[in-house]
Amino acid sequence: MTADHDTIETLVRTRDWLRAELDTCVRFWLEHGMDREHGGVYTCLDRTGEVYSTDKSVWMQGRCAWTFSHLCRLYGERPEWMEAAKSCLDFLEEHCINHEAGGRLYFTVTAEGKPLRQRRYCFSEGFYAIANAEYYGLTGETEHLERARRAYRLIYDLNNGLIEDPTGLGPKTIPATRSGRALADPMIFLNIIGIMRRVDPANTEEYDRHARECTDAIVRYHYRPELGCTLESVNAEGQPELDYTAGRVVNPGHDIECSWFMMDEANYRGDEDLHRTAEQIFRLAIEAGWDEEFGGLLYFIDCKGLPTEAYEHDMKLWWPHNEIMIAASKAYRDTGDAYYLDWLLRTIDYCKEHFADPEYGEWYGYLRRDGKPTMPPTKGSTFKGPFHVPRALSMTERVLTELIGD
Repeated sequence: MTADHDTIETLVRTRDWLRAELDTCVRFWLEHGMDREHGGVYTCLDRTGEVYSTDKSVWMQGRCAWTFSHLCRLYGERPEWMEAAKSCLDFLEEHCINHEAGGRLYFTVTAEGKPLRQRRYCFSEGFYAIANAEYYGLTGETEHLERARRAYRLIYDLNNGLIEDPTGLGPKTIPATRSGRALADPMIFLNIIGIMRRVDPANTEEYDRHARECTDAIVRYHYRPELGCTLESVNAEGQPELDYTAGRVVNPGHDIECSWFMMDEANYRGDEDLHRTAEQIFRLAIEAGWDEEFGGLLYFIDCKGLPTEAYEHDMKLWWPHNEIMIAASKAYRDTGDAYYLDWLLRTIDYCKEHFADPEYGEWYGYLRRDGKPTMPPTKGSTFKGPFHVPRALSMTERVLTELIGD
């Protein structure tokens, strides 16, 4: 696509801000988050970078290892980035695997790596898989691909009911009363597939088949244009159940993240229909979820406009805005439609004003509806670490650089 002079100037200014912000963000985590004693990363950091809890998120060990490997792939290997990735991978391998539960990973561990909590969800395994896969793509060390493949197969088997969960935790609700499908399972697995397929071309046929299963499930069961949304949960047959609150939950940030996973898959396949569906998922989510009074994306909404049960429903969290940046930039690149550029710039302006912290670096994680940080402010938590912000800054920077043409 071609852009006029004024648009190119805007893209250059935006790209330069993204580059500077990425550098600041990465330095914040390298300086304050890495555990030089036990290995891995601390993510419960206050505004200045002080650790306020030494418990470690297993999600974040995988996400951090993936992030620094990803940055090496995009910008070239740097010793401090490789060291950070390796530290988290080693910590995962030595401390975070529940070998008595079929190789499932824990959810949280102590600073030294003693297990604290196990969860039923497969996300710890997912982030472990992409971390090892991305690191393998850099180093060619086959043990990391083997680890990624084992985790990949475990997730696939669990998501598809091919094995019993070895943790024994069982589903969230009593199956005889209610069972269902969660959007998170196919959308996150679709992202895992994209990374695995890139580094492991020998298994492309398997990845392609599984990716189609994921996109089919998202479109067939969760994407509900007749309701103007994409639902987080549907029943086991893939039908909406709108007479209780959990069946009406819409997470606009999740939907927008899902949209760019689907755009990437559509581009890989050359599937224009799938891309158009992904664009519509983005449009429905951002138009329903954007707060016209205070700006920013609401965390949860109800598909019928009824009250939500989540207390944090009208807060503004960092990661949905990161997902807007990635999705909007990719959609603009792919379509040339100024609608997506407008949303990209609008979101970045909101993030500059409310999330970014020029004084100490990195972004606040949690804002009130009015855009002010929760007090005391935090830069990290069990769920926020060096992942969404650097992923969005780097991916958006790369798309804009592609559009600028330098």
